[in-house]
Amino acid sequence: MRTRRRVHVFAMLLAVVLAACATQEQVILLPEEGGGAPSLAVSQHGHDVLLDHPYAATELSLADPWRYEATPAEIQRTFGAALAAQPSRATHFTLNFVEGSDELTPDSQQTLAAMFADLAKRPVPDIVVIGHTDAVGSDDYNDQLALKRAQAVRVMLSARGIPEQDIVAVGRGKRELLIPTPDGVAEPRNRRVEIVVR
Repeated sequence: MRTRRRVHVFAMLLAVVLAACATQEQVILLPEEGGGAPSLAVSQHGHDVLLDHPYAATELSLADPWRYEATPAEIQRTFGAALAAQPSRATHFTLNFVEGSDELTPDSQQTLAAMFADLAKRPVPDIVVIGHTDAVGSDDYNDQLALKRAQAVRVMLSARGIPEQDIVAVGRGKRELLIPTPDGVAEPRNRRVEIVVR
């Protein structure tokens, strides 16, 4: 009876040790969009591993962390499904307006075309539209104009088939100037709508 209990306890301990050995975490530094130079320090048991370039990697387990070089093929094989399930990164667009109106400038018509092309790639876009003005006029006037601009863009998006409930439109008036100016100064780059597409 005692031998059977020892064998049973030993088998349970062996199962726990094997499970602990099988549980190892990987940290792999992926390339940044735009070619930035990412870096990350990973610490375990008082030992640091510096990951300072794309595909530098470490495994954390019962032993001390150790560094190795991952490959794009390994990442795709191990994490491909998880990476494919991630939402697309947010993109930002800025549309500029004719002074005192909700009419787009000619240059912004081209930006609008690029934005619609980006939207076509996203299965369910989530959009925030933020209207801004320059520093000419009262706060009340600029709040109304900024919201009017944001709503005009919302209508354009809705006309392209984006459900209105997926578009948040707000106006910030002259509170968040892109180009800081004194009150009363007309600055074309401040007359804008910023669109964040997620």
